[in-house]
Amino acid sequence: MKSATANRRMTLLVMRDAQHSVKQIHLSKPLMMAVPAAAVLSLSGLVLALQAHSSQVISQLEQKVNIENTRNLQLQSSVNSREQSIERLQNEIIKLSSQAKDMQQKMEHVDELEQQLQQFIDKHTTSMSTDVSENKASSLSWDASEHVGGEYIAVHENEMLDLAQETKDDFQEMQELLKTMESQVPHTLKKAQETQKQIAGNPTLWPTASKVLTSSFGYRTDPFTGKAAFHAGIDIAGENGGPVFAAGAGQVVTSEESGARGRYIIIEHPGGLQTWYMHLSKIQVNVGDSVDKGEQIGQLGSTGRSTGPHLHFQVVKQNKPVNPLPYIQAANSEYN
Repeated sequence: MKSATANRRMTLLVMRDAQHSVKQIHLSKPLMMAVPAAAVLSLSGLVLALQAHSSQVISQLEQKVNIENTRNLQLQSSVNSREQSIERLQNEIIKLSSQAKDMQQKMEHVDELEQQLQQFIDKHTTSMSTDVSENKASSLSWDASEHVGGEYIAVHENEMLDLAQETKDDFQEMQELLKTMESQVPHTLKKAQETQKQIAGNPTLWPTASKVLTSSFGYRTDPFTGKAAFHAGIDIAGENGGPVFAAGAGQVVTSEESGARGRYIIIEHPGGLQTWYMHLSKIQVNVGDSVDKGEQIGQLGSTGRSTGPHLHFQVVKQNKPVNPLPYIQAANSEYN
């Protein structure tokens, strides 16, 4: 019985070093087999736990990688979108710069026209000539067609910044030019209107359809008395009832009839000028009316102190009769 029990037991010898005695530890065989099995099971559990932890870590890393990939894709998409936006912005800057240059040229041309208008006003204010100076137009014009070409040269960011700054400066110059024009153009327009009014009011139009002169301005023999007398205008013969026109634009200040003048009209013009129309058969305007140059104001006749149908046309400057012929020029006029 004792030998059977001894067979089921095992002895472990523990030796620390040569100076210590050997210790004997008696263990049963089942226990000796259980210890390695427990160690194996522990190691297996540890391995399984490590595998599970590794799987979890790997899964988390895969999720992070997927998230980073998604972010990278989004970032790449954002970069692509930004590059496209930058390209569109560059194109817009180039287009805006071109428009700014074109607008600046047009505004400079408008400024030239305004200066020419001012010169026209200055010229005609003093001379009252009706000749209009020719406007100088640019020989260049803009055609936004597709007939373009040239080699491709990439645009760098610094160049675009310079172009943007140049465009900004161009718009600043245009703003300054607009401010100047805004302050000058109304004054120039007012002067132009006054000049146009003076030109239109200057009595330069021949007042009748007839061009036959029967008596000139100055001293003559009076047709009724035969004595020397002063004739304050010119006489233009014509058919009774023929049209009589305003020699210049102005306002009617007199529209009446008298014994010597017959039916007559006086029109007041700018610059202290008046035109008188006498011996009319009919008056077609009233006092206070504004008339245009060339507008019919009456009909030729022989009323008042007259020997036959004619128009006595007279120009008065600063309340003094002057020779009308320097004001009105008649083509093919005939003096009898």
